[in-house]
Amino acid sequence: MHIAIIGNIGAGKTTLTQMLGEYFKWEVMYEAVEGNPYLADFYQDMDRWAFNLQIYFLNNRFAQVQKIRETTYATIVQDRTIYEDAYIFARNLYESGVLVERDYQTYLLLFESIIRTVSQPDLLVYLKADIPKLVSQIKKRGRDFESDISTEYLTNLNHYYEDFVRNYEDGKILEIDVNNMDFASNPDDFNHIVSLLNKELFYV
Repeated sequence: MHIAIIGNIGAGKTTLTQMLGEYFKWEVMYEAVEGNPYLADFYQDMDRWAFNLQIYFLNNRFAQVQKIRETTYATIVQDRTIYEDAYIFARNLYESGVLVERDYQTYLLLFESIIRTVSQPDLLVYLKADIPKLVSQIKKRGRDFESDISTEYLTNLNHYYEDFVRNYEDGKILEIDVNNMDFASNPDDFNHIVSLLNKELFYV
């Protein structure tokens, strides 16, 4: 099976991906954040680096989905998906005027070529979080390059996530409101998520 964790910056995707991998003994695929050569520059100058960053993420995610397609012996839990790159982040950058029309259309042509070879996840797990929760989580992890992320940027992303989830028709989505959760520190919160997954995947 292929399970993917989706959600805004700071929603807890990476932490939950790691915890689920350890709990269920699933193979884990993380988003390319550490060592990303464009991310810090992007947050300093979005207009200059948006196209480069989106192409980097798209290439990285394509490599992941190729590996997932070739893996038949294990369940994989993935931190963020290729769909989010196009339908949320690139769309937001374009509609906010950061990505110019030429770059956005070039990006979409590449994405559409890639997506024809991609199988949809068996389950998307959407971590829904409001802005105060996201800001708190971003501050807590203390990445220097994220210190200047604006609440407007996060708000726009939340809007596109809601739109994506509402219109997604390619598979199952499990929506989990994490605003009042601390699944990293509270075993009851994590066990609640596990029980939801068990019901969704194994009918337990």
